[in-house]
Amino acid sequence: MDKDTLMQFERMFEEQKNQLIYSHGILDENFHVNPDDMMDETDLTSTELEQSMRLRLRNREALFIKKIDEALRRIHSGEFGLCESCSDPIDLKRLKARPTTTLCVACKEEQERKEHVHADGRTPKSVGRPMSLRLAQ
Repeated sequence: MDKDTLMQFERMFEEQKNQLIYSHGILDENFHVNPDDMMDETDLTSTELEQSMRLRLRNREALFIKKIDEALRRIHSGEFGLCESCSDPIDLKRLKARPTTTLCVACKEEQERKEHVHADGRTPKSVGRPMSLRLAQ
C-alpha cells in the first residue's frame, strides 16, 4: 500500500477517534439521573431504559476506539492492510468498506464458516461448504 493511502487511513482514524472521544464527553455530561425523572414507575422505567441505551452506546464506542488504536498501531508498524491470518494484502475495496478489518475476504469467510457450527458439532446445511459442493448435491 502506498504512503499516501496509508496517510489517508491514518487521518481518517484520528478524526474518528477524536469524534468518539468528544461524544464521550457529551454523554458523560448528560449521564446523571434527575430525581424528578423517577416520580412513578413509567418515569423510572424510561430513565432506566435510557441509561441502559447510553451504556450500550458507550461500550460500543469504547470497543471501536480500541479497534481504531489497533489499526493505528498496525499503520505505524507497517502491518496495516495485511491479513493477520494468511499475511496476504487485504483488498483496498474491503479496507475502504471496513477500515479496521484485520482479515482478507477469504480468511473472514473461513472464520464465519467455523463460527456457524452447531453446539453438537453439526454444520447447518446452508453454511460451511463451498458453493460448488452445495450445487453438486
